[in-house]
Parts: sequence; structure tokens; C-alpha cells
Amino acid sequence: MVTFLPSRPGRLADAPSFTRTIGGAESNVACALAVAGHRVKWVSQVGQDGFGDHLVEAIGAYGVDVSAVGRDALRPTGIYFRTATDRATDEHEVVYHRAGSAASAMSPATVGPDAVGDARVLHLSGITAALSDDCLALMRELTAPREGRPTVSFDVNFRPGLWREASHGGGVLLELARGADLVFVGADEAEEAWGVAGPEAVRALLPEPATLVVKRGGRGAVVFERDIPARPDGHTPDTPTGTGTPTPAGAVTPTDAVTFAAAPRVDVVAPVGAGDAFAAGFLSGTLRGLPVRERIRHGHLMAAAALTAPGDLGHPPARRPPATPHAAAPRRSPWIAHADRLVALDDAAWGRLHLGPGWTRTGADQEGRTP
Repeated sequence: MVTFLPSRPGRLADAPSFTRTIGGAESNVACALAVAGHRVKWVSQVGQDGFGDHLVEAIGAYGVDVSAVGRDALRPTGIYFRTATDRATDEHEVVYHRAGSAASAMSPATVGPDAVGDARVLHLSGITAALSDDCLALMRELTAPREGRPTVSFDVNFRPGLWREASHGGGVLLELARGADLVFVGADEAEEAWGVAGPEAVRALLPEPATLVVKRGGRGAVVFERDIPARPDGHTPDTPTGTGTPTPAGAVTPTDAVTFAAAPRVDVVAPVGAGDAFAAGFLSGTLRGLPVRERIRHGHLMAAAALTAPGDLGHPPARRPPATPHAAAPRRSPWIAHADRLVALDDAAWGRLHLGPGWTRTGADQEGRTP
């Protein structure tokens, strides 16, 4: 989706001009993961128009494989206008022009399992489910249990303005989340969508996903990760991932390992895009096989990269070259190991961490603000 940002603070009605940039939940995650060195494919549809050309070229420039992006000659590329204020405040304005867009025409007929079959992780957003009945049918198919399914990551992304009835949207998103293996949800949006308050209440409502990440804004994030205990004979059963199938009743009672990691202090430039960035950081750590606390911290750092930049996408620190020599080379930070160094800080040093604009690009700016 193409995003237009006003050239100055205030109401959209008072903005004399806008800056064009790229946005969209799934593409934001894809770009951040590509910059972090992972092989990423973006599956979507855009119009056969100038905005579609811009999206494909700009997202591809991050190192994302855009070969599976369809072009629709009959429908336009989706666009939206927004202010730079926090989405939770009354001053925040968003104007969507997505009805009848190329992306809203995605369906099980246009995006089959083969398009995502070779992925280790398939990341989905609840925003797509709100675009049309066809998109919802596609989301239901992709989250349905099936043999060989990739691990399904689902970001709830509840946007009441996109649903004809917010209560219906909450129910649909809960259904989709229950079919996923890894779920991201903000504590505030869980309360708004489902009427539950607190991470434990969210987990009680969503026991199915093997991993549940409940974001608590500037406070940090709580992760519930299913732990299958060994049987009395010492055998720990295999726990299939990517099938969406709950642990069979009566087999082994799963318990959760619960991990909290505080967020660092951040000087916020614009709050939009932080949730997508957090998901990208956490997924990057997951793909690398990192411990849960490190995954959360990588999520916080990716979110900080977005929070300290004016658009939806920040400039997250890269960690290593692409996974294969055939992968498109993403743009990278000049200090490859910076994020890993920050993640490795002890709790006291992490608590003193203070990130401001430019921290991902210049070591000099950051050295004065971090231990």
C-alpha cells in the first residue's frame, strides 16, 4: 500500500502537501526481515499503475523477492493518508482508499498454497481479512490445519475502521488467531476487540497458538510459549509446528513458559509501524533460534527503528549477509553486529538504554546514549 504523510503536523485538512512512502503490515515486516538478512518473499496484488510500480520497486529494493506480486489491470493500488500522531489518540487521522483495490481482490483462487509452500514461516495480518470477503476466505484457507503447512505467524492488527461492524471483526480475528502457531497482539487491542484485560486473560482466551506475544506498548512484551513436559518415562513427544492442530486432549498437558522483556526508552518521531517492526524483530530471532528473551529484545529494537523514523519503516540494523548467494542484497547498516550487542546487555544496562533518531545508522549518536 502507498502511504501519504503530511508535510507538517496537524489535521489532514490543513496539510498543504504530502510525502509518498510505502506501508502495509505484511510488506513492512517483509522489508525489515530482508534488511536483517533473511530471505523473504512478499505475496500480494497491486494495480497495473504507477503506484503499483512504486511499491514493487521500493519493496524489492529492500531485498524482498517480489516475483509473487500479481498485477491487476482492472483495480487500483491501495493508498492511504495518515497523520503522524499516535493511533490511540483522538488527534490521529487515517483515510483509507482500499475498497475495490487490487489487494482486496486476493482470494484462494489467486493465491494458492504453492505460493507459500516453500516458506519456513508464513506471516499474515488481520488487516487483510478486513479488506473483502475473498480476502477473508483466503486467510481462513491459509490458517486452516494441513500437513506440511509453514509455521503461521498472525498479527491481529485490529483496525475498527476497516470492519463494517467492529464486533464482527473481533470475532473473525479471534477465529484466525486460534488457527495460527504464533500470534502477536497488543494488550490494548485485545481489550478493544475481545473485551479481555491483561496478558493472562488474553492467553486464557487464546490457548491454541504455541507462542503468544502480548505487547504492552512502552512497558515491554510478554511471551507465552507452550512447553510440552516429558512423560513419566522421560520421553518428550514431538510437537508439530505449522499444522494449526492443538495438542490432543489427554496426551500430554502443555504448560507455558512465560517471559517478559522490558522495552528500552525511545525518543518517538512517529508511532506508526512499530507493531510491524516488532513482529519482524521477533520473527528474525525466531528464525535464528534465539532464546525468547532475545527474540523479544530484537523485536523492541526493530520497533525502536520504526519509532525513530517518520515513515512506517525504520532502518533496522542488519546482522549478517543474506542467507544464500542468490538472494537479493538488502541495504545494510554500517555496524552489522550492533543489534546483537545491545540484545546481549545485562538487565541493568538494557534498562539504561535510550534510543533516539539516527541510532541505527550512526555509531556516534548511539554511543552517547547507550552503555
